[in-house]
Amino acid sequence: MTAHDDQHSGMLLDMASVGRHRHAPWENGGHMGGLTGDPAFAATTFVVIDFEATTPTGSPAQPIEVAALALRYETGAWTTAGRPFSSLIRPPAFAPVTPAVTAQTRLTAEQVGQAPSPAEALGSLDRRFAAGKQYLLVAQHAATEANLIHHQREHCPALARIDLLDTIPLARYLFPGLPNYRLDTLLAHFSIKHPPDRHRAFADVEVTAEVFIRLVGAADEHAEFSDLAALVKIAGRTAKCNMPAQGELFDVHPASERGHG
Repeated sequence: MTAHDDQHSGMLLDMASVGRHRHAPWENGGHMGGLTGDPAFAATTFVVIDFEATTPTGSPAQPIEVAALALRYETGAWTTAGRPFSSLIRPPAFAPVTPAVTAQTRLTAEQVGQAPSPAEALGSLDRRFAAGKQYLLVAQHAATEANLIHHQREHCPALARIDLLDTIPLARYLFPGLPNYRLDTLLAHFSIKHPPDRHRAFADVEVTAEVFIRLVGAADEHAEFSDLAALVKIAGRTAKCNMPAQGELFDVHPASERGHG
């Protein structure tokens, strides 16, 4: 089964065939700079995550699809950790799939109407995170994912406590002067093939993972990225559940470079 078996839209799409393996395009030539040589970096599982959503008037965005891909950096190369995850999600009645959402994602109300509930889909993803292990989520315009996860936190309490890395500020720091830092622009900059099913969660996760790996490779060449803490300083975002309550009052971020737009 693949992430694109939409005829099985009511099922959790757990792609065992991908498995744990090395990806030649993701190798780093055996090079270990200060960043990837940091034991804290090596101990971290980076989980690239993406949601597709519908946004009802006057309410927070409601997820209709989620995908995640866990990565580890080991002995000079990136590997996948465990099986990729993808699932459609049935939105509540007050947040139907609109024609605009279908035009962008090609997901229909009929497809998501047969999908697992948020509790089922996000609960299944949440159980992937083992207690005592170090994780960071990776997303393009992480504010969007952070908000979606926070509003669904009752279904994914472990996920909601994981801090994030945002590819946009990292790309902006490493590659100043690009026209913008949307996902499509970064794909073009790195000559990463544009997926035919762009704006589906798993396709976007795959290419965001490639962008992240290219960014880490570039950061490894910069002396200021001496360790994981330096990476977090530039690109980190605290999960809302880990913030002091009053901090959320000032948590305002522009959406102009949201990669799904």
